[in-house]
Amino acid sequence: VQLVESGGRLVQVGGSLRLSCQLSGGTFDDLGIGWFRRAPGKEREGVVCQTSPDGKITYAHSVQGRFTMSVDKAKNTAYLQMNHLEPEDTAVYYCAAHDLSVRWARYESSCLYRGVEYNYWGQETQVTVSS
Repeated sequence: VQLVESGGRLVQVGGSLRLSCQLSGGTFDDLGIGWFRRAPGKEREGVVCQTSPDGKITYAHSVQGRFTMSVDKAKNTAYLQMNHLEPEDTAVYYCAAHDLSVRWARYESSCLYRGVEYNYWGQETQVTVSS
C-alpha cells in the first residue's frame, strides 16, 4: 500500500484548499484512514479519522465544521476539504491508513490519538496559511 498526498500550497486566511491522498496497492474498502498534521514546533496531531469504510468520521475540535474528509473509491483517492483556513492550520499534512481489525473497531472515538498504530503513511504536503 502506498499513499501520495498532494494539494498543499500557500493560501490566504479564510481561503479553502483540498488535499488529495492517492492510494495504490490497495483499496479503501480494506482500510481505515486518517489525516494528521504537524505544525512548526508542535507534535503531530490527528485532524480526522475513520476506522472503517462505513464507520464514524471523527474530527478534531479545532477543525470541526471547517474540514471535511471524503473518499472517491472509483479514483482510489481520499480528500480533505479545508475551508475557512486559519494561520493555526499551517502545518505539514499527512494521510495515513491502517488495516481493518477488531481492535481498530474499538478505536472509533480515539483514532485521532493512535497515529503510531497506522500501518501506512504518505510523504506529507505543506499547507501554509498566510495572514
